[in-house]
Amino acid sequence: MLRRTLLAAGFIGLAAAATPSVAEELKELNVGVLSTDTSAALKKNWEPLIADLGKAIGMKANGFYASDYAGVIEAMRFNKVQVSWFGNASAVPAVDRAEGEVFGRGTGVDGTQGYYSLLIVNKDSPIHSLEDIIKSPGTYTFGNGDPNSTSGFLMPSYYAWAKNHIDITKQFKRIAVGNHQSNMVAVANKQVDVATNNTEDMAKFAKSQPDKVAEVREIWRSPLIPGDPLVYRKDLPADLKAKIKAFFVAYGTPAAGPGWEKQKENLANLSYGPIRASDNTQLVPIRQIMLFRDKIKLQDDANMSAEEKTKRIGEI
Repeated sequence: MLRRTLLAAGFIGLAAAATPSVAEELKELNVGVLSTDTSAALKKNWEPLIADLGKAIGMKANGFYASDYAGVIEAMRFNKVQVSWFGNASAVPAVDRAEGEVFGRGTGVDGTQGYYSLLIVNKDSPIHSLEDIIKSPGTYTFGNGDPNSTSGFLMPSYYAWAKNHIDITKQFKRIAVGNHQSNMVAVANKQVDVATNNTEDMAKFAKSQPDKVAEVREIWRSPLIPGDPLVYRKDLPADLKAKIKAFFVAYGTPAAGPGWEKQKENLANLSYGPIRASDNTQLVPIRQIMLFRDKIKLQDDANMSAEEKTKRIGEI
């Protein structure tokens, strides 16, 4: 989902190559959003929440719009970003390599505890199911997602392709990589035959680009993906972490006090419901999927020796 969309907080003037050490020097927060829609739509929908966050923690908050997950992960690693709303797959390297710690997760506007990865095609496409693609190797073009995206890459890589022993480099005659918005537009304009997406972003696009959404349809849906995790650097001052967590968990609920109804509306404009508390255990199922996906790829690798294959699978 933010799949996709990211919240990134915290910029301090440190050189990219330097290892940060003084989180207490933080003076302003930059709240970053992954570019899954047009810049104008992103700013319109995110700025109210960003402003509310700044008021709640007593620190200036600014919007910072990121182009991909990798950039935000690296920014957190070098302490230019202290808080981020990742997808589950991108939260794994944030926790493993960027001193991250999960503290919350999103829910759907309708109360669902997660969202779904999708494969979409043009409404006039002859493709009506995943099986239609599998039985036609070399026929179609594919719009894949960011390699750090849960819904745009990881879930279809495992559930649609790996479990069916499909090597997408051989299955499709051409593969393009894009974000959720560009993939949706590419399908609508018949620039690719099938592409990845997710239910949360499609709900947002239905509001911002209804003419394009009307041109696409879903042919495959993944199992439920846990709501997007919110991650902060674990070395932030304890009082600041407490303020950040309290803000998000209360936001859009009566616990936030006067004005909570407007906050709820702000979240709905982002296709989110209330934020729930969470921790790093949320990522365990995602880690398992990553490992099973890698294991299946190794098993299907005809160019690897049996000895090397056994060794690599053993490591997994």
